[in-house]
Amino acid sequence: MNAMDGGAGSECRFDLLGIGNAIIDVLAPVDPSFLLDHDMVPGSMALIDAARAETLYNLIHREKEMGGGSAANTCVVAANMGARVAYLGKVADDAPGRAFAADLQASGIFFPSSFLTGHAADGQPTARCLVLVTPDGQRTMNTYLGACVSFGPEDVLADLVASARVTYLEGYLFDPPHAQDAFRRAASLAHEAGRQVALSLSDPFCVARHRAAFRDLVHGHIDILFANEEEVCSLYQTEDFDEAMEHAAADTHFAVLTRSGKGSVVIRGGERIDVAPVATQVVDTTGAGDAYAAGFLAGWTSGRSLAECGRLGSVAASEIISHYGARPLVNLRQDMEL
Repeated sequence: MNAMDGGAGSECRFDLLGIGNAIIDVLAPVDPSFLLDHDMVPGSMALIDAARAETLYNLIHREKEMGGGSAANTCVVAANMGARVAYLGKVADDAPGRAFAADLQASGIFFPSSFLTGHAADGQPTARCLVLVTPDGQRTMNTYLGACVSFGPEDVLADLVASARVTYLEGYLFDPPHAQDAFRRAASLAHEAGRQVALSLSDPFCVARHRAAFRDLVHGHIDILFANEEEVCSLYQTEDFDEAMEHAAADTHFAVLTRSGKGSVVIRGGERIDVAPVATQVVDTTGAGDAYAAGFLAGWTSGRSLAECGRLGSVAASEIISHYGARPLVNLRQDMEL
């Protein structure tokens, strides 16, 4: 089977299916002192309970509230770039949940109607992420998972997975109790249909919490790995990026590793492709990795070379970090035609 094909002669309804935490993002500028005062690690993502979410929500100056979640961000950017996209993630049947669904649908993304009504979980509200942005553009995230925690194998729709060229799994979703089984089911269904599976490691702290399970998943179930330098080094417990890169290449079809201002590296077997970043004024780094994965996968599923996929990832990431929020403010589809 050709690596780009979704199976010999099989038709793909979607280029990309994202699976992740369905979250409303609340963005707010803060001073670094605010993070210290509230015992936060700058640049990290921490899981919080409902009480802390409410306390922090009332303390911050809210710049913007919008649909979020790492894989959902990737889906929106990929759709903006012309990819055919679907999404699976758990929301409650409440105002934020309906707003989240409407936001995806307005972006042209297929979101099954069953996730709008029948999948409200145990009275838990739709998740929210408080994204605190310091003047240097770095974001520190505090996430209340709410309804996300009930996502399980039964929520992975077999027909949808089989109809997508690439199923993209969000590492943050590894925290809820049944999500690891859901990931393995999604990977199994995708491979049975001759499709590919991509994983974003999402966060080094998330990797540290579930390192053994992530290693098992990457080694046995993942075709395309997305990670930044810190995440991939955490996965393989090394401070040597080149060593981590070699491990990632051995475990996957290929790995796509971002390095902030140094650009990114695509490694496939013995082939290494270095990709330059696209210069821009950094305002908010929220969603940079999500956008990079979107640009890369929009290119990959349309038959582009690995180098061109990396360029498209850099273009998408550059647009996202030039403003507040993880969703594009311009139509990036024209960059697909360059």
